[in-house]
Amino acid sequence: MENMLRIRNFPVSFFAIILGLSGLSIVSQKLKFLLGEQLQWVFFSITITIFVILLAMFTLKLISHRDSLISDFYHPIKINFFPTISISFLLFSIFLLPHNKDISFYSWLLGTILHFMFTIKILSVWIYHEHFELKHINPSWFIPIVGNIIVPVAGSTHAPLEVSWFFFSIGIIFWIVLFTVFIYRIIFHNQLPQKLLPTFFIMIAPPAIGLIAYIKLGNELDAFANVLYFFALFLAIFLIYQLPRFYRIKFFLSWWAYTFPLAAISLASVQMYHLTDKDMYMSIAAAFFVLLVFMVMMLSVKTVKAVIKKELCVEE
Repeated sequence: MENMLRIRNFPVSFFAIILGLSGLSIVSQKLKFLLGEQLQWVFFSITITIFVILLAMFTLKLISHRDSLISDFYHPIKINFFPTISISFLLFSIFLLPHNKDISFYSWLLGTILHFMFTIKILSVWIYHEHFELKHINPSWFIPIVGNIIVPVAGSTHAPLEVSWFFFSIGIIFWIVLFTVFIYRIIFHNQLPQKLLPTFFIMIAPPAIGLIAYIKLGNELDAFANVLYFFALFLAIFLIYQLPRFYRIKFFLSWWAYTFPLAAISLASVQMYHLTDKDMYMSIAAAFFVLLVFMVMMLSVKTVKAVIKKELCVEE
């Protein structure tokens, strides 16, 4: 009975762990000339194992507690974490692209279709809602729409460029809109609750991944690309400055929001290194990678402790 109750309370935000671990795997792949060939596969194997476990729990909740899952989907905050499932497939595709193009394609195709469906459905819920208020918006709202920016990273290889431009356009325009609304909300209204403070780091990901996607679409390091990278870099520096404040809050699964954005800015810095051949960008990438590894190790320990103490999958 207790186990079934925990399944009912299984939060879809658990999949944020997969985003962080996938990002770590991809960065390790890009830095393999420094880290060796095997480390990326260690990280990726761990990622896939945890993903399968979480997907099984999610499926069990879908079968046995469908009402709870539907309720989560119409929750003003929980709804935004459903697309972490589709984004996971997109990140798997990016990692697998240099190793197996066919598997990468099918992972990309599944992730792209799922994410487009999430985009349409969640945007519809936003527009025709009956209970959302300005106080509900936080950076997790970027996930459903801005996740489209990830599609071109592998999609530029797997499909005509028009497909990638389609998704990139959705993500980049909505990023500007949602970022504007969020800045207005955070300055002129109440602060975010402590549980959601780590989601501030999500703001780094759209411009950082945006740079990578923009270059994949066949563009050069022009003014727009520079704006994307350096704005992401500023956000990363600004938020790292806030880490002592964030560290004082109680541990929640939302802490995993630190990880993927750190991977994104590290990957963007590697991209800048390849575009400019300037060593400072590789140094920045390595610094963010070290911080990312530290964060993943710390959060893994805290998550395991929370699982052992049965502090997760409880009714809120």
